[in-house]
Amino acid sequence: MKPRAITAFLDRYVIGQAEAKQTLAVAVYTHFRKLALAGGEDSGLAQTKSNVLLIGPTGTGKTLLCQTLARGLKLPFVTADATALSQSRFVGDELTALMLRLLEQAGGDPQRAGRGIVFIDEIDKLASADEPERAGAGRAVQHALLKIMEGSLIHLPGGATIDTRHTLFICGGAFGGLDAIMAGRTSYGFIGTSDSDDGRIIERLNSRIKPTDLFAYGLIPEFTGRLPIIARLTALGREDFVRIMQEPADSLYRQFRELFRLEGAELVIDPPVFAQIAELALEYKVGARSLRGIFEELMTPVLYSLPDEAPGSRIHFRSLFSAPEKTAAGQGG
Repeated sequence: MKPRAITAFLDRYVIGQAEAKQTLAVAVYTHFRKLALAGGEDSGLAQTKSNVLLIGPTGTGKTLLCQTLARGLKLPFVTADATALSQSRFVGDELTALMLRLLEQAGGDPQRAGRGIVFIDEIDKLASADEPERAGAGRAVQHALLKIMEGSLIHLPGGATIDTRHTLFICGGAFGGLDAIMAGRTSYGFIGTSDSDDGRIIERLNSRIKPTDLFAYGLIPEFTGRLPIIARLTALGREDFVRIMQEPADSLYRQFRELFRLEGAELVIDPPVFAQIAELALEYKVGARSLRGIFEELMTPVLYSLPDEAPGSRIHFRSLFSAPEKTAAGQGG
C-alpha cells in the first residue's frame, strides 16, 4: 500500500490526527520499501531502520492507529506497556515473551513475525520517574530495548529465531511537560529563503520535537536515536468525540445497532445524545477511552430486558438524561 492508500485506510477507523497519519504512513511505506530494494540482503539500506515515536495525550488514538495500521497491512502486531517492563526484575524475559506473542500472531512463521509491528506504550514513564530506583529501572529498560529495536536475532524457547532487523517498532507516550521544555529552547530565526516560504519553514522547524528535547525529558540519547521519526497527536475535542461515536466503520453506534439487530430490535440515537456523551467524556479527561464506558452504561438497562421482549421493537434515545422511548412491534412511531 502506498502512503495515500494507507492514510485512506486509517481514515476509515481513526478520526482526525491527519498529520500523524501521514507521518506514520510514510514511515511504514519507506520501511518496507527499504527492505524490498535491499532484496532482503544484509545491506546498509536494509539496516537503516526508522522506528517511530508517537507523542500525544492519553486517549488520542496512538494504540488504535498502530492496531489499524497492522490490520490494514495484514502484519502481525503486538503491544507492550513500558511501565510493566520497568517493574519487572527480568526485562529480558519479558521481551522474549513479547517476541513469542509476535510469533503466535504470525501463525508460527518466524520470517513473517520478523516483519511485524511492535507497539510499546507509555514510553515516557521510563524517563519521568522521580525516585532514583524507578529512574534506574527506566534506564535499564531503555538499554534492554536498544538491541532489539536496532535489529538482532532473538532466539526463542522451542528453537524459533526472529530477526528484528525488519521489525518496525513504534513507541508511544503522553510526555506531559515536553512543551515546557520545547518553549525554553532557542528557536530558529531568519533563514535565506523567499518571503513566502520563510514563515512556514521557520514555524515547522520551531514546532518540531528535537532529540535534545527528549534528552532533557529524560530519555537516554542511545534510545532516542532508535526513534528517528516523531509524530504528534493532538488532544481530541467535543466534535471529535461526536464523530468517533458515529463515523468509523466500526464505530460504537454501528456496533450497538448491530447488537440490537441481532435481538430483532432497532436502535435510534438522536444527535443531541452524542453531544451530551461527548461533554461527559471531556470531563473525564482520558480522551476517547471514556466513550465506550458511557455508551455501555447508557445501553445496559435496555440490553438487560431486550432479549426477553418480542422482536420488532424500536428503542429511541432522544436525550442522555431521560429514558428511551420504546415502540413495540407493529405499533409504528
